[in-house]
Amino acid sequence: MRVVAGKFKGRPLKSLPGNNTRPTTDKVKGAIFNMIGPYFSGGVALDLYGGSGSLGIEAVSRGCTQAVIADMNQGAIKIIKENVSLTKEGEHFLVWKTRDKQTLKKAAENNLQFSLVFLDPPYAKQKIQEIISLLLELDLLLPGAWVVCETDKGVTLDDIPQLTYYKEQTYGISKVTLYQKGE
Repeated sequence: MRVVAGKFKGRPLKSLPGNNTRPTTDKVKGAIFNMIGPYFSGGVALDLYGGSGSLGIEAVSRGCTQAVIADMNQGAIKIIKENVSLTKEGEHFLVWKTRDKQTLKKAAENNLQFSLVFLDPPYAKQKIQEIISLLLELDLLLPGAWVVCETDKGVTLDDIPQLTYYKEQTYGISKVTLYQKGE
């Protein structure tokens, strides 16, 4: 696993050993960014189920000003911090050891709003619709923000008021569904 493009391109990233995390492959990561626009001029990204921090690091590599990378697993937090240190630009990252809802509440308390959100929870514990509702309720999405959901290929997400369905693509056992908040 590595950073696919941008200023950190080619840097290898570590992942948590074992089967507790399922890192997004470089191929899928590249495809996601090609669908939403490969580069950004600023904005804050949220990698809510960080795992290795790969998606948040990729977002900053491609031009986001900052990324919040959260995970509830202490081992994952250790790997995320190691991967962030590989960028040599740790000031662009906030790494939080928090659960998903706690992360969103903390973001709201810190007056953060996101232009890009990655939701890639463990497949067995998915509650994406509930988390998106809370993102909207707490007003954490900027106009034009992208919400990238990675699920098991058999999962179908309902329509989400306030977000426009953009596209979905299947990659092996995973499905990526993209939404965008209106301008």
